Amino acid sequence: MKDKLITEIQTYMSRMLSVAQVEELRRVLTHCFHNVEIVEKKSTEKEDITGNPKLLEIFISAKRVEGCSEKSLKYYDATIRHMIVDIAKPVREIDTGDLRIYLANYQKLRNSSKVTIDNMRRIFSSFFGWLEDEDYILKSPVRRIHKIKTEKTIKDTFSDEGLEKLRDACDELRDLAMVDLLASTGMRVGELVQLNREDMNFHERECLVLGKGGKERMVYFDARTKIHLRNYLDSRSDDNPALFVSLTSPHERLLIGGVETRIREIGKNAALQKVHPHKFRRTLATRAIDKGMPIEQVQRLLGHVKIDTTMHYAMVNQENVKNSHRKFIG
Repeated sequence: MKDKLITEIQTYMSRMLSVAQVEELRRVLTHCFHNVEIVEKKSTEKEDITGNPKLLEIFISAKRVEGCSEKSLKYYDATIRHMIVDIAKPVREIDTGDLRIYLANYQKLRNSSKVTIDNMRRIFSSFFGWLEDEDYILKSPVRRIHKIKTEKTIKDTFSDEGLEKLRDACDELRDLAMVDLLASTGMRVGELVQLNREDMNFHERECLVLGKGGKERMVYFDARTKIHLRNYLDSRSDDNPALFVSLTSPHERLLIGGVETRIREIGKNAALQKVHPHKFRRTLATRAIDKGMPIEQVQRLLGHVKIDTTMHYAMVNQENVKNSHRKFIG
């Protein structure tokens, strides 16, 4: 048992020490442990079970303090918890090989996309990186698992004609105002459903939204949206402070699911494919960049922390690339 412990210490320290230093370390340890009796403590199943959930609980609490949304925290918790149960080892003993085998098996059994597997890798990296920073483990086993290369696909945006078809397909003043607000501001659907009537500054055509991580930012809407919003609000007889409410009594605040369902129905009536709230956001980003808005301003408009995220949303129009090539190069 004594030799096994000395060998384990050598193995851990070999990453930071030279061969000669590792040998010297073994000599010192052998000398120090000469008259010491070492007995291996068998950890009980209960200790292993309570150890892993506790570390996960502390990690989730740390991410909550950092401002992560409850939806993200739930995804983090479920992803990490499933991995821990499947590998069936104490968290501190999980190594790179364990994680690689887990990810490979997960992808094979579920036929998961590379994007899904890379998202899982990023979550594990955050978890084990935190364990390393907090000195629960010596080194994160995810360090040697590199980013998974994924295919970059150009996602659809709405054309001018498509947006007009959506507007024409709106039978209710509420729906027309909702489509216009999403199209002109590029706000997230989660931000839209939190808005109240008093949040709208019609004089300046702007409103303050609460984005991810509890961060507030100003967004702006055009004159057409202002007119349609006013028409909708003037037509209402309820006293609900929410900006958008259900069409039927008791006129409760619209939730994310309600907006998504209604937008899909409008898209179906307009004979358009793949219509959802997030597509308005991507369309705004793409058009803004195509028309010359600085990427930093688009980033601020969308409320992105990293500019890379903004570039991911905005797919530059190929025709503009062609025209710029002729202007600056050809």
